[in-house]
Amino acid sequence: MMSGSTFQLIYEVVKQIPKGKVATYGQVASLAGNRNWSRVVGYALHANPDPAHIPCHRVVNRMGEVSKAFVFGGENRQIALLESEGVKLDGNRVDLEKYRWNRVTIEMME
Repeated sequence: MMSGSTFQLIYEVVKQIPKGKVATYGQVASLAGNRNWSRVVGYALHANPDPAHIPCHRVVNRMGEVSKAFVFGGENRQIALLESEGVKLDGNRVDLEKYRWNRVTIEMME
């Protein structure tokens, strides 16, 4: 079982994804400190305590696909949120070459 501090690390990374960009579960996991946490990222986002400030809709799978189980309204809601930020989708898929956030390191909050 992951600790609350693990989820907090994940939330801090997700908060940094800018409007109009997306990150993959694996990318968020790596930036949070463990590239093997992709599934944990999904658990953390499903338990997101503050979706207004932790933009979990900006996280997609490694193929650029939105989540069919997006907890805050389903995949259509995730698509609508991304489109409202200028992200264009082809069906349920984002062009990662164009929209992937290219952050390589995390700046930890003091």
